[in-house]
Amino acid sequence: MIRPPVWISWTSIRLIEEHLDTLVMAQGPGLSCSSLGAEEILREIQVNLLECKVCFEKFSTGQSGHRPQNLSCGHVLCLKCITSLSHPVLKRLECPFCRQPCSTDGTSHCRVLNDVQELVFRRSASSSHGKNKDPRCGVGLASTALHLCTTLGGWGTLTNPTGIASLGSSGMMAVVHNGDMKVVVFSPEGRKLYSFGERRQTSGDVCYPLDVAVSPCGHLVVTDAGDKAVKVFTSRGHHLLTVEGSFQMPWGVATDSCGDILVTDTRTGALSKVKVDYNRALLLENQTVVSDLQCPKAVACCWATGNAAVVEQVPDVAGPPGRHHHTRLRVFTTDFHLLYQTDSFSLSLQSSPRLHVSGVAFDGDGDVIITDSSQGMVWSLGNLRHGPVLTPLVGEHLIHPVGLVSVNNSLVVLDAGDHTVKIYSAGRKAGSITKPISEQAQNISSHLGPQHTTN
Repeated sequence: MIRPPVWISWTSIRLIEEHLDTLVMAQGPGLSCSSLGAEEILREIQVNLLECKVCFEKFSTGQSGHRPQNLSCGHVLCLKCITSLSHPVLKRLECPFCRQPCSTDGTSHCRVLNDVQELVFRRSASSSHGKNKDPRCGVGLASTALHLCTTLGGWGTLTNPTGIASLGSSGMMAVVHNGDMKVVVFSPEGRKLYSFGERRQTSGDVCYPLDVAVSPCGHLVVTDAGDKAVKVFTSRGHHLLTVEGSFQMPWGVATDSCGDILVTDTRTGALSKVKVDYNRALLLENQTVVSDLQCPKAVACCWATGNAAVVEQVPDVAGPPGRHHHTRLRVFTTDFHLLYQTDSFSLSLQSSPRLHVSGVAFDGDGDVIITDSSQGMVWSLGNLRHGPVLTPLVGEHLIHPVGLVSVNNSLVVLDAGDHTVKIYSAGRKAGSITKPISEQAQNISSHLGPQHTTN
């Protein structure tokens, strides 16, 4: 299906560039998007201007096939679609929108769209720094009564899932697991949209994924322990970049509000910061920022404060080699100075059984949230400035939670115990978690949609 054409003129592009700051900060009427908020306006720009209307892929200077090209009629397509639609000998094609004959020799690179794409990315990142809230999260969750609303996946759809990430405030979720297609993307309604990452000995395959993160501009970042690499894909699963050579066992991955990637390595005990140019698919920098960790696994970054949290699996020196008996949580500032540290033993003083921290995230207030795989719980630790305040968030229907994300005032938990994704929100409880997944999924859009509010 081809979307309706969008005419692109130099005047409209200049208008977007000159007034983009106003659009980002706008809360009321503005231009032709008077009913939309700042995030919705940026999303409309990205959808209507910055992706090809034939293949729906984002324009990119890093991939020659997805570079935006001007047709003689004025419409813009990616180079790949122009090539596939044109006659191989006559080098002519009919514009899919206005049906005007065009010559492939008369196309030219639409540089202005790449400039707008870079401008939108910079404004989105700088806007995130200036806010007090993580744009993905909404409000804090410690004072909210959360109930199970929806369960997705299950054995056959997901196989031993290990990592989860949200694609912005849209409610879409990416999960890595050990199925044939290693990365699965779910819609806000709980439908499996697409999957990718089949093992087939190519540069874009995925061997043994452990975690996934999403950049501010929608790229998926996967840690692949099988190839000892970090791999970057577009939101549709097209491979952009592989970062390898410096990792021995890359495990957890997260992104900050600027798109920089944080990666833990369980064998080297290091936390690395990777800078990439997503548009050109280039590695800019890969440096170790923390080097004294013990078997670090889960990692999270707060887009509001810039703080990073790392979960370590600390071995018992008196026990058998390779066995881990307690976990430790470290929180670092934006320049990776230690802000706070606690461990499962200290946390257990506030809770009778010993906790085993398996996943970590931040809510909209910047409070730390953890999954406890030993008790099947999700806890809030508060902001940790005056010590952890252990507050239970979710204690029902969880078996072995291993990961979580906070989005739109809801909590999305990855449960490896029954291979599912469970969404908890402040709305009405689900009538029964045993009803069919398709029936449960009908409620998810009201809890994870862009206009979700808490009563």
